[in-house]
Amino acid sequence: MDLLSLFILAVGLSMDAFAVSICKGLSQNKLTFKAMFTAGAWFGAFQAIMPAIGYFAGAAFADKITAIDHWIAFILLVIIGGNMIREALFEKDDERLKAEMYAGEMFLLAVATSIDALAVGVTFAFLKVNIFTAAIFIGFTTFIISAAGVAVGNYFGLKYKKKSEIAGGIILILIGTRILLEHMGYL
Repeated sequence: MDLLSLFILAVGLSMDAFAVSICKGLSQNKLTFKAMFTAGAWFGAFQAIMPAIGYFAGAAFADKITAIDHWIAFILLVIIGGNMIREALFEKDDERLKAEMYAGEMFLLAVATSIDALAVGVTFAFLKVNIFTAAIFIGFTTFIISAAGVAVGNYFGLKYKKKSEIAGGIILILIGTRILLEHMGYL
């Protein structure tokens, strides 16, 4: 996977965390570096850890199904992306998160927003991606985007939450399509 594809994937994966960070920023009375760092650290760490877990779980059986690995990657990314779009379109607009960033709550939010990264990690095993580089890159990208999300939420409010989730879903579907087309020889 080239650097541009990895960057696009990292941005797509971080959209759930970005959307939650916007909500956190919306509920902050005053924007602080601590709130931005807290959101970035939690979401970035989990977006880095989950692909690694998925990778090692997938690596255990990747060599047995290399003939269909591109289909698995495509299907997983389309399902994940489609789910992100569905959640964005059908989630209630009045749902808001509390301003506090307690460890227990942030842990649950970080796990919830990084489940898709776990599935992407499985696809990385099939594609023989350098998981250390990919996980660090995804985690760092998510850290920056989540920290920025708190600032955006504090400044603009909830206006862009659905659009960012839809964009993230579309990006994941496009990456899955590209993987499929590359393996079929069309790209």
